[in-house]
Amino acid sequence: MKHSLPSLAFFVAALSTSGLAFAGSDSGIYIGGSMGNAELSFDEELADIGRIDFDDDDTGYKLFAGYNFGLVPLLDLAVEGGYIDFGSQNDLDTKIDVTGWNLSGLVGVNLGPVGLFGKAGFIDWDSEIEHVSLDTSESGTDPAYGLGAKFHLGSFGIRAEYEIFEADSADIDFYSLGASVTF
Repeated sequence: MKHSLPSLAFFVAALSTSGLAFAGSDSGIYIGGSMGNAELSFDEELADIGRIDFDDDDTGYKLFAGYNFGLVPLLDLAVEGGYIDFGSQNDLDTKIDVTGWNLSGLVGVNLGPVGLFGKAGFIDWDSEIEHVSLDTSESGTDPAYGLGAKFHLGSFGIRAEYEIFEADSADIDFYSLGASVTF
């Protein structure tokens, strides 16, 4: 019993150290995909249509790729880009489809195989608006930011994210769950 407490302390310290080494081992190129719920809030006065004001949600998805620099064991610094399709948001007489390409910087902290991260960047978006009396399209480049959590086992990861995309007169909240592979 006398030696079991130091042995237990050594075992816990060894596991903690191996977790720190493991946390920094996911540096490199990664690819992945996510699927989730896109909530669009739109309020704009459009010529020949009038005011369109509605909130709706649909299933959206994204495909992404990035590079995690893995400079220090507890800290993730990455750059990530991808394609996002927010689905189709509808009300009685209007349908809005928004897609885009985004580029973000990520900063995160690793706590063993679990990590938390924040991201900020831009989205280059395109929207198609179909209304009873007129169809139109808009595009632009606007801010994007979000928070997430990830779980890594070797090169495979699972992530949950909440992202906000400001697309001109529309705000899109995107809640997603996805997977990634690091090479």
